[in-house]
Amino acid sequence: MSLATSTENTVIIVGIRFRPAGRIYHFDPQGQTYATGQYVIVETVRGTEAGRVVIASKKLAESDLSDSLKPILRLATEDELSMMLSFKSKEKEALVRCGERIAQHHLPMKLVEAEYTFDGSRLTFYFTAEERVDFRALVRDLASTFRTRIELRQVGARDQAKQQGGVGPCGKILCCSSWITDFGVVSIKMAKEQGLPLNPSKISGVCGRLLCCLSYENDNYIQAKQQMPQVGSMLNTPSGPGKVVSVNVPKDSVDVVLESGAIIQIPVNILEESGAARAVGIAEVVGTSTELKVERKGGCGSCGIKSGGGCGSCGGGSCSTGGSGGCGSCGSGSGGCGSCSAKKKLQA
Repeated sequence: MSLATSTENTVIIVGIRFRPAGRIYHFDPQGQTYATGQYVIVETVRGTEAGRVVIASKKLAESDLSDSLKPILRLATEDELSMMLSFKSKEKEALVRCGERIAQHHLPMKLVEAEYTFDGSRLTFYFTAEERVDFRALVRDLASTFRTRIELRQVGARDQAKQQGGVGPCGKILCCSSWITDFGVVSIKMAKEQGLPLNPSKISGVCGRLLCCLSYENDNYIQAKQQMPQVGSMLNTPSGPGKVVSVNVPKDSVDVVLESGAIIQIPVNILEESGAARAVGIAEVVGTSTELKVERKGGCGSCGIKSGGGCGSCGGGSCSTGGSGGCGSCGSGSGGCGSCSAKKKLQA
């Protein structure tokens, strides 16, 4: 009996981008070969437009295509490229004149950008507004002014930042205007997951919305926290039992509050190696230079009573031992540890 094998159908595509850091659209090269950087004339749902090749001709599975392929008509000629640059230089003037018309019509809208097609057959104005705007009279006025087809498109705050550009709080060019092609979902839960302050001025971008970069490492934070002790869990530390009050994913450590109120920071990798954080010198008191160390010299086998007094499980600092070798945290009196049946020398 022979096994039937099926091969998935593939098509040749070319990736075209119409705006800097804009979405990449796939087109049918119709048997031609195109290289990155070339400008081509393509057929789109909005008409004939010029775009820049960003993905050279390559094979792609048909199942990966979201829409039917539109054809690439031809390479852009030198005259068409010159015409495109000429209309590009007129966009700022068109923006100013459109702003004057908006003021005359008293419309509650804010202009963002003007954009000509490569041949000047269409002029698109992008704007923001708090609500829907009836701009039919404005379109007729602009059409008689510019003598071309006019389109007005309302965009959101993120799209406005993407088109206008700028510098983010990190000091770098905005991600949306430099490389992000599509806006993903960003929620306040991501800021909470990463332990960031829930201050709008700290976690919002220049657009006034949540920072896009909140989503960059969110999955890593979730995965890392699954491997770390949970907040509220109890741990045995070199200075005694304590409760986990916070986790620090970048430092790969947890903060533990002891019975005495002191907060210590413990690396997670040490917890994984020891199982109960009982290794020597792994805890550091937060805010001080005191280093707590465990001495395992004699004493109690299960809790590690020090030879000179104190308790090995808590480091001798948090328990109520005296100087005679007892352990307060495990119930010992002046002569040893009650929970582990350690006896005094007199009973040896």
